[in-house]
Amino acid sequence: MINFSNDIDAIKSLRLAHEKLLNEIKKVIIGQNQVVKEVLITIFSRGHCLLIGVPGLAKTLLVTTIAKSVGLKFKRIQFTPDLMPSDIIGTDILDENRKFKFIKGPIFANFILADEINRTPPKTQAALLEAMQERSVTTAGQQFNLEEPFFVLATQNPIEQEGTYPLPEAQLDRFMFNTILDYPLFNDEIEIVRTTTSEITIEPENVLTANEIIYYQELIRKVPVNDNVLKYAVNLSAATRPGKEKSHELANKYINWGAGPRASQFLIIAAKTLSVLNGKFSPDIEDIKTIAHPVLRHRITKNYKAEAEAITIDNIIDELLK
Repeated sequence: MINFSNDIDAIKSLRLAHEKLLNEIKKVIIGQNQVVKEVLITIFSRGHCLLIGVPGLAKTLLVTTIAKSVGLKFKRIQFTPDLMPSDIIGTDILDENRKFKFIKGPIFANFILADEINRTPPKTQAALLEAMQERSVTTAGQQFNLEEPFFVLATQNPIEQEGTYPLPEAQLDRFMFNTILDYPLFNDEIEIVRTTTSEITIEPENVLTANEIIYYQELIRKVPVNDNVLKYAVNLSAATRPGKEKSHELANKYINWGAGPRASQFLIIAAKTLSVLNGKFSPDIEDIKTIAHPVLRHRITKNYKAEAEAITIDNIIDELLK
């Protein structure tokens, strides 16, 4: 059982645990520092993360490395066009006594890697909805609670590539962060090629337990937030909603649908986590700005005018932050 005399000591312990976790991940993952940072923020914030990038950028390796570093029950689900919801949740079978028995699917784990989630139709993607929001699964009228902590880290190829299905808005909204993976820097790629084409095998050590993660997640919730920071987060989300009281002129010009209240919630909880990991005891507006892109970019739908003028969602968020 984790026990600290005060929250300040607990926060210091969280920062130390975070540093240990980073060091273990860096043994395996070369570069991609911002991506690793965002994934760890979602874990300590009790959120889920969507990783988007072309094949070969070590998305799957990143997730498996983190899973090994935190020592949680890990399951990988490879999403394919023929995957069914029961392949994720589980199914009822007749046992030897001719009674139905529920066989749990791979969703019953702490750490779920939903690999290439946009390779499967929306019907199967939706099998994750209840699990991600309620931390439970309902089948045949029975509800089964999932073991805490519970994370879904999904990887996705860009939707313009062949054989993919765009994620529905309801599914996207369940993800705290939408993190973009870019190609590695030149020197990083040299090191990647050197280590992956040799006989060297590096395994990360387990530096955190499930109870520690749950404790730190609850600790983040206790972090105080000033009213001006709270109002800034809500104003930022409201500015993306066209035709509303607080909408920005860019929203009215380029956006079809803006971010909902869940965006405001995630802006605050992610800013809390970021502030603590950076050595502060309360988030400020700069923390909100730092995590605005991964929180907002998958919650905004641009219109045809934005497409015609080659305006990206990140361009719009940049302007809103000014």
